[in-house]
Amino acid sequence: MQVREAMSSQVLVVGPEHTLRQAAQMMSARGIGSAIVIDPDSEGVGIMTERDVLNAIGAGLDPDVERTGAHLTWDAVYAGPEWTVEEAAAAMARGGFRHLVVLDGREVTGVISVRDIMRVWAAGRMVDAG
Repeated sequence: MQVREAMSSQVLVVGPEHTLRQAAQMMSARGIGSAIVIDPDSEGVGIMTERDVLNAIGAGLDPDVERTGAHLTWDAVYAGPEWTVEEAAAAMARGGFRHLVVLDGREVTGVISVRDIMRVWAAGRMVDAG
């Protein structure tokens, strides 16, 4: 199975000036664990995850003051939509990531998470058992 079949194509995009609280509220409302951060003044796409929010708050930082641009991964590992789910899982394991931004060329087409991979693999096991 390819990443394009398993990824979430509904992604949350925030700017680097959103506060951590705003980003966390939007992620919580959508039931997702990451937000894509696009900075119009920079090259590339970053990702902020629930772990980034947790680490900032755990360090005593104010979520109403801190901006997403200071708490994200700019050098994210990107997956291609044609990757296999196994390739995405291997990249996550190598890098210690739970989310990969899916890029088709320079366009964000989705995010694939560990949860997406588990869902696909569990569904495959149910088919194999049936």
